[in-house]
Amino acid sequence: MKVIERCPHCGGEIVRYKNPEPTADVIIETEDEAGEPAVYLIRRKNFPPGWALPGGFVDYGETVEHAAVREAKEETGLEVELLYLLGVYSDPNRDPRGHRISCVFVARAVGGTAKAADDAADIRKFPLSALPPDDDIAFDHAKILRDYIKRRSAERQTGRSRA
Repeated sequence: MKVIERCPHCGGEIVRYKNPEPTADVIIETEDEAGEPAVYLIRRKNFPPGWALPGGFVDYGETVEHAAVREAKEETGLEVELLYLLGVYSDPNRDPRGHRISCVFVARAVGGTAKAADDAADIRKFPLSALPPDDDIAFDHAKILRDYIKRRSAERQTGRSRA
């Protein structure tokens, strides 16, 4: 979207373009203590509050894949291997701070120790059967998790590969 502003010094026109910002989020697959499928979620330090997938903004010159791996490490302490792209989420209202487009990857931990850091106040392993209530999950991450669970279920029923 084209936005025309006025220079506060000379009064001349400044043309700016307001575009969505790219982000990357990661579903880190694991198992709970009973061996049931689980995922890691972080409790956000900043607005908006709630549990969330680890993730964040793509830096200039960085691929979304690199951003996903970097953000997972920064927020969870875990080194991850990306398995596949779950989807791209682009609803302009998905983030109350502004229009953000997220590439959501599914990954597995291949190193490190789970520890909340950076923008995360806490980290917890949630069994897929006991995720937090939707109103305690930030952004559209409850929808993303439902999409992930639906895909896992369909793959198990058909015996298809996950990639």
